[in-house]
Amino acid sequence: MRTVNLSEASFIDSISIRAKAYYELIKFRLSALVTFSAVFGFVLGDSGALFSWGTCFALMIGGFLISGASGAANEILERDYDKLMKRTQNRPLPLNIISVNEAYWFTVLVALVGVGILWFFTNPLTTALGVLSMLLYVFVYTPLKRVGPVAVFVGAIPGAMPPLLGWTAATGGISYEALIIFGIQFIWQFPHFWAIAWVSDEDYKKAGFKLLPSGGRKDLNTAIQIMIYTLFLLPLGLLPSYFGLTGLNSGIVATVCGTLFLAQTFSLMRDCSRKSALKIMFGSFLYLPIVQIAYLLDKIP
Repeated sequence: MRTVNLSEASFIDSISIRAKAYYELIKFRLSALVTFSAVFGFVLGDSGALFSWGTCFALMIGGFLISGASGAANEILERDYDKLMKRTQNRPLPLNIISVNEAYWFTVLVALVGVGILWFFTNPLTTALGVLSMLLYVFVYTPLKRVGPVAVFVGAIPGAMPPLLGWTAATGGISYEALIIFGIQFIWQFPHFWAIAWVSDEDYKKAGFKLLPSGGRKDLNTAIQIMIYTLFLLPLGLLPSYFGLTGLNSGIVATVCGTLFLAQTFSLMRDCSRKSALKIMFGSFLYLPIVQIAYLLDKIP
């Protein structure tokens, strides 16, 4: 059996550390969720006799790279603020595992490859929406986080863009069905963002981030706003079934999930506690993929 000497072990460890740093730089798990939402939109939009596997695969790779580049650019711009927050101080740039210049060129390369894949293998509309999403996230949402809660509204646009990209990649256009699936994910962003901002409020204040409504207070007014936007998900969740995009079963699942999600907001209105906000945050993580999977299963014959 071959043994590994110390110099080889050191080299392997170095490669492993840098690979992990790039994995974190592109926010791999978040980018994977974004990619899932894009594929969700593609499957709902694809109505051909034969499923367009090639276009779907291009959307997956291109969408993942654009999302990864957006996340990396966000970390580059916020590297000094990340040092101040416990939840982000161990990211690659605050720890100087990779240099800012290295991260910059890596991000540019990833973004160009992602845009190129969408351009050559999907269509111009999907590519344009992908670029718009990246620009809004990096150059508008990111700096607005230190300005006020309007950042949440702006951030909800690129946050809801993936299913729209999937739909346009499959159909080449934007229809009312596309706006429905965009709208569901857009409204979902508000309780999702605000629950995270509530839970991470102390950390966010260290960096000067202002994402909570009602003057940034963790009070009943903020809890009511979270409840109202969660309430909107109930009628929105039924629209795909109502317009025949999916069947009745997914409408039932969306209603049950929406009701359970909404019930969590009543607890927050009652006690305004971090524990209740944490439940809403985890509830938001569960709601979207469960409902989207239900729509997919109802769509696939």
